[in-house]
Formats: sequence, C-alpha cells, structure tokens
Amino acid sequence: MESRKSLQNSFAAGLRDGLPIGLGYFSVSMTFGILCVLDGLPVWAAVAISMTNLTSAGQFAGLSLICSQSSLFEMALTQLVINLRYALMSLSLSQKLHASIRLPGRLGISYFITDEIFAVAASQPGEVGGRYLTGLAIAPYLGWTLGTLCGAVASGLLPDSVRSAFGIALYGMFLAIVIPVARKSRAVLGVVTLAVALSCIMRFVPLINRISDGFAIILCTVIAAGVGAILAPVPDREEDDHVDA
Repeated sequence: MESRKSLQNSFAAGLRDGLPIGLGYFSVSMTFGILCVLDGLPVWAAVAISMTNLTSAGQFAGLSLICSQSSLFEMALTQLVINLRYALMSLSLSQKLHASIRLPGRLGISYFITDEIFAVAASQPGEVGGRYLTGLAIAPYLGWTLGTLCGAVASGLLPDSVRSAFGIALYGMFLAIVIPVARKSRAVLGVVTLAVALSCIMRFVPLINRISDGFAIILCTVIAAGVGAILAPVPDREEDDHVDA
C-alpha cells in the first residue's frame, strides 16, 4: 500500500524558509530599481513593475525593450518565452498541493511562483498547504519590491561612477549564476555558448542586425534551448517516494 503523505502547512516554517530568498531578492532588485531610474523611468513605475511581475530575467529583458521602444507584441512575446518555465513549475507544484487548496487559492499561489520558491516548496516531503506557501511567499515578495524601491530612490543620491557600475554588476550577477552550472554540465555550457554566438550574430552581422531587440532575445532563447533539448534531453526519472503495494 502507498504510505500516507505528510503535510507541511506551518506559516512560521514557510516564513523562515522564505527569509533567505527575500534577502537575496532585495540585493538583486536594487540593481533593477537603479537601472530603471537611470533609463528614465520614474520611481513609482519601477516599483509597480516589481509588484506586478516578480520575475528577474523577465523584468530586466522588459526594461531593455521599454528603453528601445519595442512594440507591445514584442514585449508580450518576449515575456512569454522567458517566463514560460513558471507555467511548467506551477503544473509540477500543483501535484504537491493539499486538496484543501481550491482554485482561487491555487491561482493566488501561482502568482508568487519563482525559481527559488518552487525549489523550496517542491523539496518539502509530502504535500504542502496554503499557510506554508503564504509564509514562503511573503519575504521574497517584500524583498523584491522593497529592494526595487530602495534602488530607485538611492539612484538619485549615488554618484555617477557608482550608478554606472551597477550596469556592470548586472552582467556579473548573470555570470555568477551561469558559470557554476556550466562548469558542471557540458550540455548547459553548450546551450550558453550557442546563445552567446547567436546573440553576437544578431548584433554584428549585416542585415541580421536589423532584427529588433525583442525578437533577437526570443530567437536566441528558442533556438539555443531547442537545440539543447534535442541533443541533450533530460532523462526521465521515477519518483523516489513511490511505494509498491
């Protein structure tokens, strides 16, 4: 018989597990707030973007499209491609939610799904309840929003040399995320290398460099990820918690 699954539904435990995520989000979103103001957006607009999106890669990509005056269609399509993984995470996490969480609650939880929140929630043994997920989402959401606010406000107080350095710090942040994973996985290294090569082609090759920034991001993402999925697919694994009768 299948063993009875345990339930993690402690609000305090969720708040405790989400605190490190919120602290990390605060520092990253400060950079986003600073860049928004440097690119001409008002403070309230930067905060509104973070309050309604909660997606770092999507927001940074969206900011570049806003500054380049890309079309709304490019913006929507770019966000769809970049953030499509959240739909897959939500589908996966829905299998761990306790039956007491109804459709309105599930829709609310899906709004707060990020890579880190998904990883922490999915790693819990057994099922997770609404109180735990609410506690888990509070600190990351507040950290991301307040970090954006602090960065946007501080942008007007910092000297030009420091503000310009944050633009370089952004690329360093992405390198810090990608390099450790690429060193462990040749497949990831190949996908990253291909994406960089495609980006250079679309930036410097005549005629091709006329493609707008939004579609260039979409093409690089889809092509590199597609080639990686074909040449180095992730093998299926049986679930560890399955118990035979």
